[in-house]
Amino acid sequence: MAEAIRLVVGTVSFRPYVVCFLVFYLYAATRDLGWRRAGVLTLYGWAIAFLAEYASTHIGVPFGLYHYTGNTIGQELYVANVPFFDSLSFTFLAYTSFSLARWTLGRGQGVGVTLLAGVLMMLLDVVIDPLAVRGDRWFLGRIFYYPEGGVYFGVPLSNFLGWAVVGSVIIAGYLAVAGGEVQDRPTLGVALYYAILAFNLVMTWWIGEALLLLCGILLHVGTFLLLWFARGIGQSHRSFASV
Repeated sequence: MAEAIRLVVGTVSFRPYVVCFLVFYLYAATRDLGWRRAGVLTLYGWAIAFLAEYASTHIGVPFGLYHYTGNTIGQELYVANVPFFDSLSFTFLAYTSFSLARWTLGRGQGVGVTLLAGVLMMLLDVVIDPLAVRGDRWFLGRIFYYPEGGVYFGVPLSNFLGWAVVGSVIIAGYLAVAGGEVQDRPTLGVALYYAILAFNLVMTWWIGEALLLLCGILLHVGTFLLLWFARGIGQSHRSFASV
């Protein structure tokens, strides 16, 4: 029991920024979806993410082959060979992407929302993963690596495809299990999406990766403009239909 408590405390102290994002996510998701649906999303999202990470570290599917170094074993919680908080973070990344997709399309369900959420989650990872593989240059530490590297700042393109698929699967499964009417207040989730993005861009600047920073900024500025345009078109169509 004492060892379990020590690992829980170590997990929280080792990744305080993840804890902050997680707490904000739980608050936002509870207000937005209700506590039962937020719980379903958290548990289901973690389970799918863990299976995806476990498979990727053994057979390279769906993210491409990578390995955790195990440097933090004894300092934080692990499930098998995967740090618990790594898989858990997928839940709030999926939720924020789901929120931004709903904000853009003006609806809470459907294939379009599910696929867009997966793409938006992948676009977050375009910034997150190249920064994470450079964790030895900031306080994350070197916790994982791709044995064969990758063409995008050391990350294989298969990783991004995997993130889009896993993000869509998490949201599709959540909607299948817990769909129905919700409060549908995605604004806090959208704010969290861009808070996570901003944190990772700041850390990219901190370690001096100017080209990676520029790519991330251009990609997400362009994406936001497209989303804003799509949102405007959707609102115009709904206004016209209501006349």
